Amino acid sequence: MADLNVGLSRRQLLAVAAAGAAGSVLPRPVWAAPRRIKVGLMLPYSGTYAALGHNITDGFRLRLAEFGDRLGGAEVEFVRADDESSPPKAKDNAAKLIIKDKVDVLVGTVHSGVAEAMVQVAREEGILTIVPNAGSNRITRELCAPNVFRTSFSNWQANHPCGDVMLKDGHRDVVLISWNYAAGKEMLGGFKESFTAGGGRVVKEFMPDFPKDEFQAYLTEIAALKPDAVYAFFSGGGALKFIKDYAAAGLQGKIPLYGPGFLTDGVLVGAGAAAEGIKTTLHYAHALDNPLNVKFRSAFQEATGRKADVFAVQGYDSASLLAQGLAAVGGDIGAKKGLIEAMRSAEIDSPRGRFRLSRSHNPIQDVYLRQVRNGEEVVIGIAGKAVEDPATGCKA
Repeated sequence: MADLNVGLSRRQLLAVAAAGAAGSVLPRPVWAAPRRIKVGLMLPYSGTYAALGHNITDGFRLRLAEFGDRLGGAEVEFVRADDESSPPKAKDNAAKLIIKDKVDVLVGTVHSGVAEAMVQVAREEGILTIVPNAGSNRITRELCAPNVFRTSFSNWQANHPCGDVMLKDGHRDVVLISWNYAAGKEMLGGFKESFTAGGGRVVKEFMPDFPKDEFQAYLTEIAALKPDAVYAFFSGGGALKFIKDYAAAGLQGKIPLYGPGFLTDGVLVGAGAAAEGIKTTLHYAHALDNPLNVKFRSAFQEATGRKADVFAVQGYDSASLLAQGLAAVGGDIGAKKGLIEAMRSAEIDSPRGRFRLSRSHNPIQDVYLRQVRNGEEVVIGIAGKAVEDPATGCKA
């Protein structure tokens, strides 16, 4: 039989004995409940961006497993919401997680339009929020807040360095193409800012509606325009379709294709030879040769059966940031002031390389120049060192 008196003091033992002699009920030892936090994952688990949402989730959970499935000693419970990359549903999804499900931390999302609406709710409710992908400039500019952090990038940050890259490659006249939504406009805008400042000229811009992936008419016109190069932003299933259509239209190898790294990340296997030669700029590359990235790639592949990509890294780093904050307050999610301060001052060892956060809570990070060679994403240089978003309009 187990010893019921384990952990009781000598004085308590005597009291128990006396109570027993008097026929009283024995006192029950009181055990402290473990700290617990509830994390709400508001991500796309269906539709165009489903693969991205799953990789962010699995990257987060991989990092959590490395902490023994605890953050700052606190147990973690997940509540998932499929945001369907639908801006009209964003506020309701965020409100449900915060108010009905009573999550302590909100982690989301991929689509910039969805993220902007989500962040507005998070600001109103004061809920600690980590954005593991959506690059909307406004999130760490006009919408910045003490309780909102981002572990990914701003749309300006990922694209601005590529303007100089294309100019150095000798391209002066380019065509731009992306979906006509917040992220697409900001991605192209970041590129244009540096490209035109250096003397480049935008011949034409194409902006199909999101998530339209019928590109043939645009590609036919690009072929007729004969620009020096094309700069494109698509992601997920749309990126895969665009790359394959670009090659099928006979443009591959004739008109060089550039873009932010999302154009090729996560789709190289499906794209095959059609992706060969594409140059992109991004804050991560699968081929980065640092010990943490080598370990991360292997662990992610083993855990999921899939190759790691930038989305998995951003989920992984979201857990790292939250872990640093919670470690500083002993896992007490209610200690908001200390938690936020610890996250604000954190330096994250990441598969992408070490980074820190700006005053608007956006990563300050290197942006790499990559090219697809023989089916692999090869790092061929650094397009921008310690790139920091301007944080225009941030008053936090």
